[in-house]
Amino acid sequence: MKEIIRKCLECNEVIVGRVDKKYCSEYCKSSYHYKQNIEKGDNLFSRIDKILKNNRRILKSYNKAGKSTVRKNILIEDGFNPKYFTNYWKAKNNNLYLFCYEYGFMEIKENGYSKYVLIIWQEYMS
Repeated sequence: MKEIIRKCLECNEVIVGRVDKKYCSEYCKSSYHYKQNIEKGDNLFSRIDKILKNNRRILKSYNKAGKSTVRKNILIEDGFNPKYFTNYWKAKNNNLYLFCYEYGFMEIKENGYSKYVLIIWQEYMS
């Protein structure tokens, strides 16, 4: 009887182990399913994920020093969407910072302009 050689659906490596195994590793399994989800099209999860990643990228680009203040309209023009964030932190002075992963923002009014105070998540905020 001839032995059937099974190959990983992601990387095409030979699979060792159970007969019904489809991937050579957890990494390949995850990578395969991630690519499949991307190919499915523009579902809600992928749309929100793109917005959050874009928000993080924008906040990071405007906050090189760890804390900064930027006019709200500048961030909005760059594609920032303040309705999407991953978590929040309430400071002792009751200021509420919204975060896109480790980059936070809080809206303030200063000299008649709407601005965002940008910060980076710190260990004491946990």
